[in-house]
Amino acid sequence: MKIHEYQAKELFRKYKVPTPEGGVSDSVAGIKDIAVGLGLPVAVKAQIHAGGRGKGGGVKLARTDDEVSAAADAILGMTLVTKQTGPEGRVVRKVLVEKGVGIQKELYLSIIPDRETACITIVASQDGGMDIEDVAAKSPERIIKVPVNPVTGIQGYHLRQVMFGIELEKPLMKEFSAVLKNLYNLFVDYDCSMVEINPLIVTDDNRVVALDAKMDIDSNALFRHPDVKEMHDPNEDDPTEMEAAKYGLNYINLDGNVGNMVNGAGLAMATMDIIKQAGAEPANFLDVGGGADAEMVENGFRLILSDSKVKGILINIFGGILRCDVLAQGVVQAAKKIGLSLPVVVRMEGTNVEEGRRILADSGLELINAIDLADAAKKVAGIVA
Repeated sequence: MKIHEYQAKELFRKYKVPTPEGGVSDSVAGIKDIAVGLGLPVAVKAQIHAGGRGKGGGVKLARTDDEVSAAADAILGMTLVTKQTGPEGRVVRKVLVEKGVGIQKELYLSIIPDRETACITIVASQDGGMDIEDVAAKSPERIIKVPVNPVTGIQGYHLRQVMFGIELEKPLMKEFSAVLKNLYNLFVDYDCSMVEINPLIVTDDNRVVALDAKMDIDSNALFRHPDVKEMHDPNEDDPTEMEAAKYGLNYINLDGNVGNMVNGAGLAMATMDIIKQAGAEPANFLDVGGGADAEMVENGFRLILSDSKVKGILINIFGGILRCDVLAQGVVQAAKKIGLSLPVVVRMEGTNVEEGRRILADSGLELINAIDLADAAKKVAGIVA
């Protein structure tokens, strides 16, 4: 679960990671009041769950009262489009106003899990700021990665490895060490899948301050963190994914044109991989689970068809808990009920598979049987080409 910058900074301060003084508001008047209380200059920052806000016009420095008003009017309520939002953008409903800070240097710092090494990895660079992606692409040697064994935790040599790697000046090392250690503890304590500060700045008076803050918490661990659960902002959720949750379906919207309906998360990921190998692109991840019935299949169809990019649908079912003949009956029933107009390729294996295939063949609908998964991917790729 993602949280907003201002919420992440609340947790940062709890763990003694310094942040600029600030406040959040959902009104122009409130933004002006915060700015008056802080004193000029201030930074006016859009609060959405996406990076690249500065390049999209969602972060502005205001040095006068008029500039505060102009920034508030421009940012609050805008549809902010960045690389991470996609072309549809996100509506800005809250704005963070922070006291302006003199910047001597911008650094990059993040902590993420690394599944290949089974470690928690610290990623750092002496080139922080909006163009960190370009640094990673053009000068990867300037990105430092330090793995930490989660059993033994962060040690002094990890801190030194990071500091020497980013060529930190000696007077800053003690303060930076404390910030990094506290940030690591926050990452572990809150079951995070990512903590990122970009930029982590060195101020004009040689302090280390988190100018930005991003946190992503493992949703499966939210029962341990009721304070984070209360930070959930439903306005930032994908509306189709929210609709899917009402029906007990696991749905993630993607950018392709092949709609997918699969029973099982692992099988769904394998299905998306083989669609790409066949030269097509998946439009979604949709796991209907092992106990799917006709109603769940119908709702799955509705979710897939709500995406105008979808040109064909692939159903991939392994009939274990869910028998193939029952699934086939559900598919036919749902397709007729919603007036399915797109071609559907169905790959089934498992219990009563032959009876399931017969039901599909006799339905009179445009339901295409596939021999195996490779055949299914080839057929659906041909349809959407």
